[in-house]
Amino acid sequence: MAILGNIIKSALEFSEKVLPEKSPVEEQKEELLKLLKKASSTSFGKYYGFSKILKSKDPIKKFRENVPLHDYTSIYDRWWSQQVKGFEDITWPGKPNYYALSSGTTGSQAKRIPVTDDMLASIRKVGIMQLLSVSNYDLPGDFFEKEIMMLGSSTDLDKAGDHYEGEISGISASNIPSWFRGVYRPGNEIAATDDWDTRIKKIIEDAPSWDIGAISGIPSWNELMLKSIIKHYNLKNIHEIWPGLSVFVSGGVAFEPYKKSFEQLIGRPITIIDTYLASEGFLAYQSRPNKDMAMKLAFNAGIYFEFVPFEEKYTNEEGMIKEGSPVYDIGSVEEGVDYALIISTNAGAWRYMIGDTIRFTDIERAEIIITGRTKHFLNVVGSQLSVIKMNDAIRQVEEKFEMAIPEFTVAAVREDDGEYYHHWIIGSDEERDSTEVGREIDRYLSESNKNYEVARGKSLKGLKLRIVPTEIFYDWNEANKKKGGQVKMPRVMKEDKFREYVEFINKRLFNQTDR
Repeated sequence: MAILGNIIKSALEFSEKVLPEKSPVEEQKEELLKLLKKASSTSFGKYYGFSKILKSKDPIKKFRENVPLHDYTSIYDRWWSQQVKGFEDITWPGKPNYYALSSGTTGSQAKRIPVTDDMLASIRKVGIMQLLSVSNYDLPGDFFEKEIMMLGSSTDLDKAGDHYEGEISGISASNIPSWFRGVYRPGNEIAATDDWDTRIKKIIEDAPSWDIGAISGIPSWNELMLKSIIKHYNLKNIHEIWPGLSVFVSGGVAFEPYKKSFEQLIGRPITIIDTYLASEGFLAYQSRPNKDMAMKLAFNAGIYFEFVPFEEKYTNEEGMIKEGSPVYDIGSVEEGVDYALIISTNAGAWRYMIGDTIRFTDIERAEIIITGRTKHFLNVVGSQLSVIKMNDAIRQVEEKFEMAIPEFTVAAVREDDGEYYHHWIIGSDEERDSTEVGREIDRYLSESNKNYEVARGKSLKGLKLRIVPTEIFYDWNEANKKKGGQVKMPRVMKEDKFREYVEFINKRLFNQTDR
């Protein structure tokens, strides 16, 4: 019997019950005041009068009045670029030791997001909160004696002047606490391997000697790892080599599109837990089982959240929030409404438009789901098509045609006849009629999305769909990845980038026609 594991599990259950917790509204106000106080002597804090904000009767209101919204370009060009050059006390005390190179969309130039020691401490804090919440799941006692596979970017970070650069997963893994290293896999040596293929080969070699209970990371890259292990050892599924595997912690993208293909790699059901770890911080984690896989905002860990209703009248064509749009705190939001997310953090991001849209599923618990990107709502012709609706359409197709579709991307393309069409490329390793699949997606979206139905009757001429092997998506990501990184395939592409991808596909398939 796993005595140690059961002791740990009992301790976690006890901690989860006895730890006091304030309301999200109280916690958020405290977080903002702490952020303002610590950054009041920085160049940013002096410029925007943080000391005066702190002394005002309503600091939250004054904060909104004094500090404008920022996107990456505006805050980097004026403030963060000075930090990169080595200047101190710009947007946060001291100088960041790390910069996270944001994956962004494939092929786009990497963004440099500051990662401070305070931010790393907050990431560890949220990680511990998530660990405490594991007691809410029905896991076997011996799970707490297993090893944890964290498949991220390389921990061998690039030295750039007086700081290091890499992807946030690599930075986080290079700063894991000492008490965790005994169960962390693949271990420091393999994790520092730059080349992805070489790293996977080393993981395959050591896989039989590990007793993995949980794996975490981007679903698509974990699928590649599991497929490689299964193929190398001629297994039926991954449980033949890791029988204790009970949990997959998903991060980076929504897990739902990968569910069907992931299930083909395992021998029995496992628990899926979602997380929201971005280059800007650990924003939310799934703290309990729920049908929506909704995540609890980390409202007491160095981040102050604000929300703008994601409506056409409040955003421009680039997905940026218009000046004068209503901004709400966590005490004023409503369930079922899509909001553009704004954050202020202990890494020196101030009223920063992170680019994600979220929806509250439970306000009392501060639980959210990610509904898409502000720039990834397909609205060229007024269709108002969100990523969450696209995911729903893919699930519908998977069920109807009994196929797994782990990858897809969509673009609005204006063709030679001057008309707009939605072009879908889906990745699947099963033969199906692309015309029939396209018709089903078009039908489903027309019935479930009023704006889409209206657009289809006016300016959206039609939907075209192409099915390609899933590996082509991975090959495209491989061609566009950064240092040992894991590029996330954008669900929505701009037309020029989409045409590049089509060209890539045609070359990869030797100019073969659609299947």
